[in-house]
Amino acid sequence: MPDLFTLIYIRRKQVLLIVLISLAIATGIVLMMPSQYLASTTALPANPVATDKASVFNNNIRDLYSSLGESGDLDKIVGTGQLDTIYLSASDQFELATHYKIQGNNAAVSRRKAAAALKKNSRVTKSEYNELLVQVWDTDKNLAPQLANALMEKLAAIHQDLLNQSNQTIIKSLDEGQQKLQASMDSIRIFLHHANITPSQAQQYNDKLTVLQQQLSQYEKLKTEYQLMIDTKPAALLVVDKARASDQPDKPKKLLILLATAVLSFLFAAWLALILERRKAQVL
Repeated sequence: MPDLFTLIYIRRKQVLLIVLISLAIATGIVLMMPSQYLASTTALPANPVATDKASVFNNNIRDLYSSLGESGDLDKIVGTGQLDTIYLSASDQFELATHYKIQGNNAAVSRRKAAAALKKNSRVTKSEYNELLVQVWDTDKNLAPQLANALMEKLAAIHQDLLNQSNQTIIKSLDEGQQKLQASMDSIRIFLHHANITPSQAQQYNDKLTVLQQQLSQYEKLKTEYQLMIDTKPAALLVVDKARASDQPDKPKKLLILLATAVLSFLFAAWLALILERRKAQVL
């Protein structure tokens, strides 16, 4: 039996025919595939410690921490990017059910399908430079960057709300503490008004009132500081680069697909020629 190279030369017409047919089929498929444009936006996580009240109102503490978060802070945001929440919201904002041509009379089902399609065409990851990377592929080169930027904004809003919720919970606790302090002070004042006690005993209660009043003032100061944190809305993400429209499609990678098709079809043709030659030798 001839060696492989000789065999391929002998059957070169059949090998070439298989390669050309495969390329023709692959070309037809590639041409029917819609071009998809890639839009990417990147951001860095803000340090949650740096946005804490203690660090904001204390220069000594603030100087100890960077304004940027760490890899662990980014992992939480990437995890949020795997949820359906941001995709459902973006689907509503951009009416993606219409854009993706989703048929059906059930609006809720169409909404979920549109969100699933967006999620399939998106990627929220941590880049090699420890940046949050949001990528979106779409057939509309102008819509792709809008979707990528919107997803980034929604991720930032979710984690900003989480910071605000924590501060709101603390304010609620401070309110409850103030009410208890005020109730204690009112009880002491009522007692002093009606009780028949010596001046020295009354002074003890007045001292307690002074302490409680100081605590009440401290609570009010803390509430003001936490409310300021809520009002200023410290950013959870610091956008480094917003997504922009691309002039060249990213998918499908036509040249790469055709090259891979040519190589694989050639290998298949060579393997087929080898099998046929072996069978021919066995018959003889």
